[in-house]
Amino acid sequence: MFRGHPKFTAGSLRMRFSQLDRILALEKGSSITAVKCLTLSEDYLQDHFPRFPVMPGVMMLESMFQTSMWLVRSSHDFQYSSVVLRETKSLKFQGFVQPGDSLKVHAEIKKVDGSLTSLKVVGSVNGVTATSGRLVLDTFNLADRGDVDPAIDDYMKHKFRMNFKWLFNQLGNESTSPDSGATLATS
Repeated sequence: MFRGHPKFTAGSLRMRFSQLDRILALEKGSSITAVKCLTLSEDYLQDHFPRFPVMPGVMMLESMFQTSMWLVRSSHDFQYSSVVLRETKSLKFQGFVQPGDSLKVHAEIKKVDGSLTSLKVVGSVNGVTATSGRLVLDTFNLADRGDVDPAIDDYMKHKFRMNFKWLFNQLGNESTSPDSGATLATS
C-alpha cells in the first residue's frame, strides 16, 4: 500500500474493464480513433443478456470515455495522473454491439477550458453509429487536491504512459512513436 493514502494500492492503478483493444489514429490536441473488439469471453455478456448478448450501454460509454481519456492524456503529455469523466451531454444509444462486432470510437476535442476538456464522441459498428454524445473530462494531480504523496502521481503517470504505448503500438508499427505527435492511421 502507498504510504500517505490508504485508498491506493498498486493493483488499483489498473483499469477494471479495459474497453479498448488498440488506438488506430491519433492527432494530439485534436482527435483519436480507437477500437474495441467484442467477444463472447467478456464476463458481463453472460448476464447481458443470456440469449441475446449485447454490450451494455455503460460499457459503450466506458469505451468512449477511455478513448477520450487517452486523447486528453497524450495531448497534455501525461502531466496529469487523473483524468475523470465530469459530465455527459446528449448521450444517445442508437444500435447494438454484439460479439464479433468491433466498436470503432472517434473522439474530437471541441473546447479546452482550464482543467476541463469537452469532446464530441461517436462509436460505430461497420460505419453505422451505435452511440454518440459529448463528454467533459477533468484533469488533475492527486497531490494538488489533498494530502497525497506526489510519488503516487508519478507512479500513475508512468503506468498510464506504458499502457498507452502498448495500445498505440498494437499494429506492429514500433517505428511510429505516440510521443512524436505523429498521426497513426490504418485502413
